[in-house]
Formats: sequence, C-alpha cells, structure tokens
Amino acid sequence: MIGTMAQAAPYVGYVYPNETDIPWSVLIVIYPYITGLVAGAFIVSSLYHVFGMERFRTVARFALLTAVSFMFFVPVPLLFHLGKPQRAFNAVLTPHWTSAMSAFSYVAGFYICLLLLEIWFAFRADIVSLSKTKGGLLGRAYRILTLGSDDVSGNALAIDHKFAFALAVIGIPAAGGLHGYVGFLFGSLKSREWWSSDLMPIIFLLSAVVSGIGLLVVLYVAYSKFRKAALDDACLQGLAKTMWAFLTVVLLIEGLELLEMFYKQLEGIEMVQRLIEGPIRYGMFLQWGLSLMVLATLSYLILTHARGRILATGMFAAGIGMMLGVLAMRWNVVIGGQELSKTMKGLLIYYPEILGHEGLLAVLFIFLCPFIVLWLVTRFLPPWEPEAGKEVSS
Repeated sequence: MIGTMAQAAPYVGYVYPNETDIPWSVLIVIYPYITGLVAGAFIVSSLYHVFGMERFRTVARFALLTAVSFMFFVPVPLLFHLGKPQRAFNAVLTPHWTSAMSAFSYVAGFYICLLLLEIWFAFRADIVSLSKTKGGLLGRAYRILTLGSDDVSGNALAIDHKFAFALAVIGIPAAGGLHGYVGFLFGSLKSREWWSSDLMPIIFLLSAVVSGIGLLVVLYVAYSKFRKAALDDACLQGLAKTMWAFLTVVLLIEGLELLEMFYKQLEGIEMVQRLIEGPIRYGMFLQWGLSLMVLATLSYLILTHARGRILATGMFAAGIGMMLGVLAMRWNVVIGGQELSKTMKGLLIYYPEILGHEGLLAVLFIFLCPFIVLWLVTRFLPPWEPEAGKEVSS
C-alpha cells in the first residue's frame, strides 16, 4: 500500500492514518548533532583545565570557543521547527515538568552561562592586555569586557585559574547532562521500539564526545594550515587516543544493543530488520562503515606512533569520517524511529525537502553559522598561546 505524496510519507504495509506525516524532520536530526559537538569540544578543554593533561593545552582555549560558538545555535533547529519561535518562551515561563522537553531551556541556558563565565576567566588576561593596546570601538569593547578588573598580577591570575577550574569541573557533568538529556528524550519514548532503550542516553553521550573531538581535530588542522603554524604532534596523538577510546566503547555498546534486540526476538523484530535493510540501509552503512574505518585509521596512527604529515592527514580524515558517521547515526535514530510504524507491521519512507524552513538548505545554513561565529570569535579573542604554534616533536 502506497500513501499519497502530498505532505505525507510513502509507506508500505499497515500504517495508522495519523502517522503518515513524519513530524520530526531533518531539523531534529541536526539538533542533537550540534549539541553533541558542543559536549565533545568541552570535554577536550576539560582534559587540560581539570585533569591537567598538558598535551591538550594547545587546543584547550580553542575548544572552549568552539563549544560556545556551537552552543549558541543548539536551540535554532528547534525554533525553526516550531514555526513560531516566540512560542518557545511558553516552555520557560510555564514549564510542564512531566515533559522532558520543558527542561531543555533551563539546561541550555545554564550551560551557555557556564561556558561564558569560564571563557571570561580563561581569557581575562588577554582581554586586559587588548584593552590597553586597541583603540576605537574595539578597544572600548575590550575595556567593557574587563568588568573593571585589570589586575593581571600572579595572585590575580591564580584566582582566575581557580575559578576556571571550578567552572570546568561543574561543566563536565553539565556537558554530560546536556547531551544525555537528548538521548533520554528519545530513549524514554515507549511508543517507538527503535528508540525505547535504556542505553540511548549513553550512546548519544559517547558518540557526542567522539564527534566533538572529530570537529576539533578538523578545525585545529585547518586553522593551523591557514595560520601557517606547525601542528603539535603530542596534542594530535592525545586526541587520537581519546577518540579511539570513546569510539571503541560506543561501538561496543551499539553493537550489544542491536545484538540484544535481535537475540530477544521481541514482537515486531522482523519489521525492525526490514527497516535496517530498507529505508535506513545507507545510513547504517555510513554509520558503521565510517566508524570502523576511523577506528582502523586511529589504531594505525597510534600503533605506528605516526608524526608529522602522516599524523595530520590521518587525523583530519578521521575527524571528517567521525563527524559524518555520527551524523548518519543521528539520522538513523531520529528518522529511522519514525519510519517504523507503531503497528510494527509497516514502514514509512522519509524524503527530506530541499526548500522551506525545514528543508536541507535551512539545515545547511544553520550548520554553517557556528563556523562563521567561531571565526569572528577567534578574531576577537585569539585562542592560540605563543607556544601553541610550535611543534613539540623532533
């Protein structure tokens, strides 16, 4: 049985009439994806600020700016999807605490404030210095950002470090809660067999860290080439090991989830198999194929102690592959869950629109905006310390 093509997804099998429309479009795919990039970038920053891993010092401040630039655009896909963005304030002013969605505005707002505070303490010395060397409107902006505190003595910087450390410590569980919340949102929906899993928050969180590290690697390599600065091999090697560890765990958990699903042979498992072999087959191929290729690449780079151009090229390719693999995973979860009929005896097929406020062009525009903001922010607050552009390997 084929449904109509006008605003309704084509379908096969037995499908309820009220679910021929797929309500959560590609905008809801990009929403958890951008959220995950924020969490991953912040975790890398915390590896230096909290755990004192010196090899990550090169990208620690840059990771903070990356996290806040992308965090500004986390709510944008939801606002586009809502159609009337002004209605979003209703969830803030009159929250419904039995709904997981009502907590998002508070979680996101808290996290943005935390990121901005940590950035201020991390960059305060630079802001004071720039306020004294820059003139005009730019100099005035820097002087405003000093908040009247221009003390850059050793004691004052030590206090800044303590506050930044405390905020980073708070930020780690906050980052976990931010993206674990998204996984919880899907995992708590009992009406969707493809979503209803206790492992969903863990999978979302771990894959978020992997994609965020991939983004940071790609940006770090690209920025270094643009600045004609040497890459820090020790930093890239540390990022490779971190990405490998998180990727290995998330692949094991995802594999166990699928294995358990088919081993238990729950009602409707045949239709789940048809979903994997049909509407989301290309997404599953990209998700698992790219993830395994990235894992093999990282294993090679780690085992051979790669350095220089080989390390940079391999990590850049791994970063791109991981970003695409996690994006495919988000598609498989969000869209795949809706393509599986609630009757468990039918499948829907989703074709994204190109134009419109929920089309692919809108998604591309939203995704490009954080990169533009990041470029502007790095021009305003240079994240590279004097020693960051020097290669530490021989």
